[in-house]
Amino acid sequence: MSDYKMVSKANALIESCYTINLVAQRVIILAIIEAREQGSMAEIGGIHHIKASDYEKHFECDKTTAYRSLKSACESLYESEFVWTDKDAKGRDKINKSRFVQRASYCEGGGYVEVMFGNDVIPLITRLSEKYTEYELKQIKDLNSIYALRMFELLMQWLSIGKTPQITIENLRTRLGVEEHEYKTMGNFKSRVLDYAIQEVNNNTNITVAYEQHKEGRRIVGFTFKFKVKTKKTLEEKRDPHTADMFTIDGLNDKQLGRIVRNPAFMAEYNHLVTPTSRAGQSQQGWEFEMINRLKKDASQFKKRPIRDYLEY
Repeated sequence: MSDYKMVSKANALIESCYTINLVAQRVIILAIIEAREQGSMAEIGGIHHIKASDYEKHFECDKTTAYRSLKSACESLYESEFVWTDKDAKGRDKINKSRFVQRASYCEGGGYVEVMFGNDVIPLITRLSEKYTEYELKQIKDLNSIYALRMFELLMQWLSIGKTPQITIENLRTRLGVEEHEYKTMGNFKSRVLDYAIQEVNNNTNITVAYEQHKEGRRIVGFTFKFKVKTKKTLEEKRDPHTADMFTIDGLNDKQLGRIVRNPAFMAEYNHLVTPTSRAGQSQQGWEFEMINRLKKDASQFKKRPIRDYLEY
């Protein structure tokens, strides 16, 4: 499976209400690509094999992480539901509730999972009308949060014009997979979800996005997103691995390193390096101590963007 394969989804699926983790979403995406390559509806409705080696390749993780991720995804996928809207025979909105998969299996020691899509999902990935969205698999491989991935998919629906219509805060929360009890204040929602997602999309995909707030009185009621595709020159400047000083800490003192590792973008992009039970995962002080030491020992492992970029925020 090549990075240049296209992910295709009906807009109804992208706009649907569901809550799953990043790994499960990645597995669904890989299964969608394999399903569309099968050709016939009978095969698409069959069992799809997702190998840990493919997951490792496309999302640039080690083998152990790939195996663990697939097993975790398999355990959660079967319980995952989604709610989507279509029309009945008289043109009225019809609210549907279903499951992503009717079977999810993990082969202990085999290094793969098996996924069988639910009957309601199959038309949403195969019988695509004019209302569907496509993007290249490689564009989402460096996104490390489910919010960023879903934000990217939301934006891709409007790629031809580079701007979304106004999206209400309630609709946006639904489409990003934020549950009702999570981040209830606007400040928390923006800092923990929206701004993190925007930063990840800007740093790790082929588009640059900004948003405009819409208010009624003093209350924010919605957002409009404007975005543009990066030029080839911009992408090369951002990702060029041969620029020697982009990923080094030469000339930076401990105070500057502290600012870097406390940067919310740095924390969002590298929190997968620590476990929740470790010292670094339990306190800000522990995180700072651990990450500064890692930067000093081997800064080359931090390649999501040039190290000094974190000093600019």
